[in-house]
Amino acid sequence: MNETTHETTTIQTAIQNYLELIETARSKNTYETYRYAMQAFAGLLADNKIDAAATPVSQLREDAVGWFAAWLKGHAPATEQLYLQAVMGFYKFLSAERLASPTLPRIEQLIRMRARKVGQRLPQFPREDIERILEYVSASPTPLSHSGPLPAGEDEGPRPGSLSAPDRDKQGEGEMERLRWLRDRAFLITLADTGLRVHEACGLRRGDIDWNEGRAVIIGKGDKQAVIRFSRRALKALKEYLEARSKFDGGAGRPLGSLPLFARHDKGAGKKVKPITTATGRNIVEERAREALGEEAVGKITPHSFRHYFVTTVLRASGNLKLAQELARHANIAVTQRYAHLSDDELDRGYREIFE
Repeated sequence: MNETTHETTTIQTAIQNYLELIETARSKNTYETYRYAMQAFAGLLADNKIDAAATPVSQLREDAVGWFAAWLKGHAPATEQLYLQAVMGFYKFLSAERLASPTLPRIEQLIRMRARKVGQRLPQFPREDIERILEYVSASPTPLSHSGPLPAGEDEGPRPGSLSAPDRDKQGEGEMERLRWLRDRAFLITLADTGLRVHEACGLRRGDIDWNEGRAVIIGKGDKQAVIRFSRRALKALKEYLEARSKFDGGAGRPLGSLPLFARHDKGAGKKVKPITTATGRNIVEERAREALGEEAVGKITPHSFRHYFVTTVLRASGNLKLAQELARHANIAVTQRYAHLSDDELDRGYREIFE
């Protein structure tokens, strides 16, 4: 941009340019958060008689950050921090593009003085409920709602070709239902016993697993390579699932190692072996939680709840914070320390042992 353009660039245009940069450089969620923040900031300027569509951005002063911080007091501390971070980024953008000459240290000081600190919450999740879900999916090799015999081909059912079209459709639906059950059981046990994030689990391929060692090498958060360890029960559930879908994998026309570990089993996928998405992973947790615990569990249990369960299980069994950090792949041990707390029941028990 030339100097004339800089002098005539309005606040509104500068905001649009800033958000375009954020959209190309950051995630969709970050972009949406920043967009809401800048809309709120522009609205606050309007409340203070500053027309963002007509006022040159060179006239924007640092005081607006103080107004914005005061306005954000009515919002949650986490929202306040995110929105102030977005506005701070906007002022840095103005400085870098030479659209304005804000005093950045003063803005940072304003934010430090006026912004509230976000309190660190202990991870809360219903451990007993997750164990009930795991017990539910482990109780039977077939869907618990399926009261009849196994689908034909799984027992001594009718031979292929002897069924009418409606019966064949029913047979196919039963087979898909059983495959989904075995997949969901393996998926949930894997989440609970490995600490994998949902997108990491959904991205696994058959060839990623060393079945003899019970390990897999993945590219995790921050594009870092990591070794994941699988429990015996997770490997057993995975093998049962893969064995049940062997005819689909064998007919895929691709090397087995390249096929997804967790595949879709629906009419849309047909006979193709397609990986499940993270949305499907979340739906698996929601559906099986509803079946095991009732409607009130929906939204209460998420895929990340199983990661919390994993970290806490390691800590409860070992008491080793460093071990839990390494297995959970936390870059900062302070994150792991958030799990190293005792439950109310454990505190009650310890108190009674001492005083009673």
